[in-house]
Amino acid sequence: MDALKACYGDGSSDSDSESVPSSSTLARPKVLTPLPPPPISLLDPPNFIGSLDLQIGQTTRVRSFPHVDGNYALHVYIPINISSPSKKELAAFLKKVSCREPTLNVVDVDVALNILCQNDEKLEQIALGREFHISLGRTVPIRVHQIDSVVTMLRQKLQTQQYYWIDFNKWEIFVNDERTRTFVSLEVVQGGLVQITKQIEAVNAIYKLHNLPEFYKDPRPHISLAWAPGDISHSLKNSVDEEMKKCVAGKPLKKCIFSCKFSGIECKIGQKTYSVCKISDGR
Repeated sequence: MDALKACYGDGSSDSDSESVPSSSTLARPKVLTPLPPPPISLLDPPNFIGSLDLQIGQTTRVRSFPHVDGNYALHVYIPINISSPSKKELAAFLKKVSCREPTLNVVDVDVALNILCQNDEKLEQIALGREFHISLGRTVPIRVHQIDSVVTMLRQKLQTQQYYWIDFNKWEIFVNDERTRTFVSLEVVQGGLVQITKQIEAVNAIYKLHNLPEFYKDPRPHISLAWAPGDISHSLKNSVDEEMKKCVAGKPLKKCIFSCKFSGIECKIGQKTYSVCKISDGR
């Protein structure tokens, strides 16, 4: 999975190149490199129970910047994993939204969400069983001679992070910079927001020293769970809002949709992942 993500880029909470609000000021690249769809074998992980006829969509993913020999894609992020009890609730909500928006696909594997909804187990495992990311900086190209400097500075500034909880409180819709994709996301608006914002500021400082584009002025930390082609933000937001109203009708308002522990920060450069800091459960 990691190798596949490295090749195709991360389309979830990799908020920099694909799942960010449309307020970015980055110029659209002149050359877009199309990528083939991922192999269907990815949809049959080892020891998976049951079978389902899944078809890969013919959508074409493009990079936010053209490939140049000697450049490596840099991405700094917080890894996020969803617990089993939360997966069931999220899967149930996504199933309802997909009935309203049949063009929705699963982030990364690019499979139609309504196909996965035919099997609850596969919906939970394929759509929600992967590792998600809260981006702390844009995904940008760097040169090979910058790698050691970037990794060293990230570790120096971020290795002493403290333990905290991250609360995902809000369903939100984001559109990528090119307005070619719309994302269904979970946003952090309370617990963990202060800490994540400080981490983004630290990453920004390092990016600036290396002449790399900084993150958005008003960052909105989130992970993305599903996407649809084009800019359908208006209709998709209406669908999500309507389903949210049904979920909370006559029920006490939940403090957050789901929570997870901050476990550390990682940096992926090309196909190699570097640990910037790691927080043990004991801290």
